Amino acid sequence: MTPVFDPVIHAPGRLQICAILSSVDDAEFAMIRDAIKVSDSVLSKHLKQLEEAGYVKLTKQAENGRQRTWIALTAKGRKAFAAHVAELNRLAALTAPVPMGQGFSG
Repeated sequence: MTPVFDPVIHAPGRLQICAILSSVDDAEFAMIRDAIKVSDSVLSKHLKQLEEAGYVKLTKQAENGRQRTWIALTAKGRKAFAAHVAELNRLAALTAPVPMGQGFSG
C-alpha cells in the first residue's frame, strides 16, 4: 500500500471516526458521538463528508421504536484510512529523535 495523505480523513473528528470504525464492522451513531465527544450536528457533518467521499455507509434501522443510524467503513474507506495512517507513520519517522536529557522537561 502506498502511503497517501488524505485531507478528508485528516480532520481530527473524521480521523477519530475512521479509527473507531476500522476496528469494527459497524458502530451506532450515539456510540461514536459519545466516544469523540461531539454534538449530533457536528458528527452528522463529519459523516456527510466521509459519506460523500465514499468512505462510510450509513444504515438506518428501527430498534425498540426508535430510529438508529449505524455507520460502517466501506472498502474504499478502509483502504484510504490505512493509506493515511501509513503516511502519518512515514512522516513521523522523518523526525529526528531527541537525545536523552535534551528534550523538553516541563
